[in-house]
Amino acid sequence: MSRNVAVVITDDLDGSADAESISFGFDGVAYEIDLSSANRAKLEKAFAPFISAGRRVRSSARARAGGRSGGSAADRAAVRAWAREKGLQVSERGRISAEILRQYDAAH
Repeated sequence: MSRNVAVVITDDLDGSADAESISFGFDGVAYEIDLSSANRAKLEKAFAPFISAGRRVRSSARARAGGRSGGSAADRAAVRAWAREKGLQVSERGRISAEILRQYDAAH
């Protein structure tokens, strides 16, 4: 038996399709959100005056900002196990959706 699995990334704000992951940081915390092109444009417009007045920092400083991507494999394994127990669809490997991470964080 063959299986065909499709991953559709949807906008975290309005649920629209064809979203992409956007990373940003604020106050020493790294964030990631999935946005459609329309909502990405809104975010870029809102950030534009702050970005133009701000300073770029070295990537090592950005890495210290934290975020899920730097977490240990054990943390991701725990999230996947929790999601499966709750009946949520989560892949064996790769990126865990922002929605599942939010639900996991809220439950713990």
